[in-house]
Amino acid sequence: MATPHISAAPGDFADVVLMPGDPLRARYISERFLENAQGVTSVRNMFGFTGSYKGRRLSVMGHGMGIPSISIYATELIKVYGAKVLIRVGSCGALRPDVKLRDVIIATGAGTDSQVNRMRLLGHDYAAVADFELARRAMEAAERRGKAVRAGNVFSSDLFYHPQEQLNAALVRMGVLAIEMEVAGLYGVAAEFGARALGLLTVSDHIQTGEALSPQDRQTSFDEMIELALDVALSVPLPAK
Repeated sequence: MATPHISAAPGDFADVVLMPGDPLRARYISERFLENAQGVTSVRNMFGFTGSYKGRRLSVMGHGMGIPSISIYATELIKVYGAKVLIRVGSCGALRPDVKLRDVIIATGAGTDSQVNRMRLLGHDYAAVADFELARRAMEAAERRGKAVRAGNVFSSDLFYHPQEQLNAALVRMGVLAIEMEVAGLYGVAAEFGARALGLLTVSDHIQTGEALSPQDRQTSFDEMIELALDVALSVPLPAK
């Protein structure tokens, strides 16, 4: 049952998995929010845990950096371990001046400079979009909590240090809210294998102004995003027995 990248046994993962990039943040989420959390995999120190939140069985697992890394873990979670819903909880860099530090972005769609989704669609463009129901429930959860969120397109870049200096201006012109490195790949994997996916992103820095969250503000803001993700997870119907 184990894969080259996940050592869990059959049934170790829940049907809903929260996925931060940093495996240590996966551990933090399991300790901070889940009850009776148990480690289920640690291959390459990419930690995965399963526990419960308000009585609902949930898992959390790191996905690493970049589309290739998240694609590996998402594919194996869906195909081998039966995951049905994957929610990325990560950070992003804001592009537009009206997007502020600590804003939470519901990534309704994701453009990319990667070729992975074109490969899936025989060289044609694929519209990498979130599951509508998950995105709607995230917006409703934010409203209940009184948390202002932004919903819109992000850009998933293969390069953290991008050589095309004019790219940011083009993205702003097209209304893209922020840059990150994984969502477009996650949405492509989910579409290919019949799962549902959502990206929730906290603005940790602003690419245009150079502003960045302090470590303390980053922790507080990420907790707010994780709570939204957990609200969405609770709304997912339990799998049939």
